Amino acid sequence: MDPMYSLQDAIRCDLCETPVPPKHCELCHIHLCEACEGEHLSDQSKDHYIVPFKLRGSLPECLNHPTKTCTQLCTKCNIPVCPHCGASDQHENHEKEEILKFFKSKKELIQKDLQDLEKSIYPKYQEASTNIPVQRADVKQHFQILKTALDKQGEALHAEINTIIQDMKSEIDDMDVQFVSAIDELKDAINHAIPEITQVILDLKRLLDTSDVSLVCKYKSRTEEFRDSPERFQVTSLPTFTPKEINREEIHQQIGSLSKLNITYMYPFLDKPRILTYIQTEYMYLRGVSCLSDSALWTCGYKDDILRLYNLQGELLRSVQTKSGNDPWGIAVTRSGGLVYTDPSDSSINLVSGTQIQTLIKLQGWIPHGLCSTSSGDLLISMRSDDGKQTKVVRYSGTKKKQRIKWDDQGKPLYTSGSYIKYLSENRNLDICVADNYAHAVVVVSAAGKLRFRYTGPPSTPGESFDPVGITTDSRGNILTSDYWNDSIHIIDQDGHFLHYIHSCDLCGPWGLCVNSLDNLFVVEDRSKMKKLKYYK
Repeated sequence: MDPMYSLQDAIRCDLCETPVPPKHCELCHIHLCEACEGEHLSDQSKDHYIVPFKLRGSLPECLNHPTKTCTQLCTKCNIPVCPHCGASDQHENHEKEEILKFFKSKKELIQKDLQDLEKSIYPKYQEASTNIPVQRADVKQHFQILKTALDKQGEALHAEINTIIQDMKSEIDDMDVQFVSAIDELKDAINHAIPEITQVILDLKRLLDTSDVSLVCKYKSRTEEFRDSPERFQVTSLPTFTPKEINREEIHQQIGSLSKLNITYMYPFLDKPRILTYIQTEYMYLRGVSCLSDSALWTCGYKDDILRLYNLQGELLRSVQTKSGNDPWGIAVTRSGGLVYTDPSDSSINLVSGTQIQTLIKLQGWIPHGLCSTSSGDLLISMRSDDGKQTKVVRYSGTKKKQRIKWDDQGKPLYTSGSYIKYLSENRNLDICVADNYAHAVVVVSAAGKLRFRYTGPPSTPGESFDPVGITTDSRGNILTSDYWNDSIHIIDQDGHFLHYIHSCDLCGPWGLCVNSLDNLFVVEDRSKMKKLKYYK
């Protein structure tokens, strides 16, 4: 029991001895009843701070002024301050709030959060947890039904193939019978003609030996009768079987199609994303950004040969000049923390490690554009040919070329040609996502280089008005791309479905993008500032 309410040790007002006083002056350390509160505050020779009796002694002491009590909260620094600290240069221009008022509002928020969690949120999680085994069993049963249907279709297809093979074999048997009959007919004709020819030869020899004019004059030649007879009965060709090359795609079409698994996640996007930080840089035209960590960012700019590393306070931590002295087009941070950049002036890809710059790759006949470092440690580089007529994405493991992505299944180019930089990113499902500005599309292929989809904006937006430039992906597998001319950012899921717009936050010509591990979005614009945005709740 609080000693205030003990009959043996009653707490009284220090001014009038009224028992159980409801107030307490934290600065004067005395108890006050309602009647004496006004009298106490009328003493203006010193400071006062009245609190409910139950909160006596709860205000923190100032760390800088041990004899002072913190009666305010600096809302910018989020720390309690005493009157001396509040008036100091450090906090003078900061917003401040009465600490007990802030305390009360926080208590109310805690009470509301507790109520929401206990009565609404937690029961939903419990219900969802209970439903998971049921969902898992239902899905497993559904997949088994799919397998059974495939087996049935396979048996039907095998039966049809066997029937076709048997029909073709029967046709061969019929041709065999025809062939034997024709051979036998030819044999009979030849066997019948041979004695006749033998007899004609004998007759001709006798006619040559005779001087009987009448007999010789009666001779009629039969040579032409026998000249072409064997050829007329000859079998000119035998049937052949030409196996058709097995086409897996055609067989797959004959079997049928299997629709994709479509899992819909409810993403709690903020209706209006918030700007958490402005970062001022030294660039005239900021272009690229890549996260070294959650608190440090590498940047590059147009017509600027310096690569700069900034913290979130806008402090320049490091700067590196490119090896060639020309501006880079694309930058990416590797898994080991090194910085890789493309240099179109000498068609090179370079690694910044410590104070050293090492040329990793030197291209011949191609100009590098954007690049990204993959989860496996590979480099993906978009590039165009020197004549500007071809574009491709190439995967490198170290300095070794592993993969070339250039054509779709119909042999058509996946990407448009032209000098516009094609930025790219790898998604968590290993898809390769390219912002193809000339095509007004985001082109997404699988890790094997097969086209998955092209995103040209939501149905309500004409394709030609979509202007993708920068591109990145977040921890949930969503793809974010900056729509330069429309001052917005599109968010789509990993299957190309539109999810959300970011068109507030005073965006102006958004260009490069990157997302840190906390899913905070960094946007560079066609000027010197960079913004850190929060877009999830």
